[in-house]
Amino acid sequence: MLTRKQLELLMFIHERLKEVGIPPSFDEMKEALDLKSKSGIHRLITALEERGFIRRLPNRARALEVIKLPDSFAPSPAGRRPFTPSVVEGGLGKAPAPSASSGGNDGPEVATIPVMGRIAAGTPISAIQDRSHSIAVSPDMLGSGEHFALEVKGDSMIEAGILDGDTVVIRKAKTCDPGDIVVALVDDEEATLKRFRRKGDSIALEAANPAYETRIFGPDRVDVQGTLVGLIRRYN
Repeated sequence: MLTRKQLELLMFIHERLKEVGIPPSFDEMKEALDLKSKSGIHRLITALEERGFIRRLPNRARALEVIKLPDSFAPSPAGRRPFTPSVVEGGLGKAPAPSASSGGNDGPEVATIPVMGRIAAGTPISAIQDRSHSIAVSPDMLGSGEHFALEVKGDSMIEAGILDGDTVVIRKAKTCDPGDIVVALVDDEEATLKRFRRKGDSIALEAANPAYETRIFGPDRVDVQGTLVGLIRRYN
């Protein structure tokens, strides 16, 4: 049996994972549950973990996985599947060579998307580069629209579960909703991966790491290139 607050937090994490594929930050959980401090969130997460509803993933900042929901909650209607980081080892993640014969056993369906260089999760780097290579991903990660991938450089998004060396999958878009994690082009020169916010008539590019300041720009200086839909991590 879960308390009301435990259930509220579990469903908030579950819905956020379904929507954007990344767990909410502790500040977002605190605000959603109208708690005064993060210590209350820590206690709720510990209780949910002890009851087997969630799991904290090791070696990752604030990374949570929903293992199950209460029996009274039916599965969500068919739609985009919840995101979990893909485990990429060895040659996996590179575009597969066509097979001459499947021997009657077709392999798993994959989609191939271009990798367009690196994206800064820290100090902005030069604008998105030309295509460097391609990777294979599950079609379930993509949904509709055109997609590309970028290799993450830096640690400014670690509290959103995005680490240096990860590969992010981006759906091309010129618009986004406040709170989305986006690829933003600043002054047509610098590309960065940040959370998109609006501050009055200005645009705020917000890091998920307290070591980095939120950067504020006029609306004519920021050009959204796409929104985050997936993440691939290589485990060596």
